[in-house]
Amino acid sequence: MSQDPKAEIWQWLDEVVIGLNLCPFAKKPRSNQQIKVVVSEQRKNKALMKEFIDELNSLAVTSPAETDTTVFAISHHLYDFYDYLDFLETAQEQLELLGFEGKFQLASFHPNYCFEGAEIDDRENLTNRSPYPIIHIIREDSMAKVLQKYPEPEAIPEVNIAKVESLSDAEVQQLFPYLK
Repeated sequence: MSQDPKAEIWQWLDEVVIGLNLCPFAKKPRSNQQIKVVVSEQRKNKALMKEFIDELNSLAVTSPAETDTTVFAISHHLYDFYDYLDFLETAQEQLELLGFEGKFQLASFHPNYCFEGAEIDDRENLTNRSPYPIIHIIREDSMAKVLQKYPEPEAIPEVNIAKVESLSDAEVQQLFPYLK
C-alpha cells in the first residue's frame, strides 16, 4: 500500500469511480469538493466502530453543501473480506440504532470484494474493489434527488459490469494496481 492512503483513495475515486463513470452521481460532488475522505488507522473493531459512529454523527450535523458524502476508509484492519462484511453488518446496525435509517445508506468497497454467486476472479467484482476497505456513507436525500433525474438507475450495475469486463488486462493493471 501507499505511504498516503488518502491520496490513493482520491486516485481510485478519480480514475475508477469517476473515470469509468461507475457512479454517475460522483462527478458533481467531487468537482464541488463535497466528498470527505476519512482514513481510520484503527486496528480493533471497537475503536474502528467508535470512529465510524463519530463520522456518522459529524455528517449528520454538516450541511450537504459542505460535505455531501463521506468515504470512510480503513487502512490497517479488515483485510479479510468476510471480517469486513461482519463489520459492515454491525455498522448498518449502529446506523439504525442511532436513528439514521432513511437519512444515510452505506455502500461497500474492498480490495477483495466478491459478489455473492461470483467467482473471486470474475471481472464484475472490480466494480466494488478499492485500494482499502471502505464504507461509503451516502445521504439518502441527495441520492433521491439525483435518481429522479437519472434514466434507468436500475441498469447501472449491468452497465458497470459491462464496462469492467471490457477493460484490457493492461487497463485493469493500471486502474487497480493494488490488486494482486
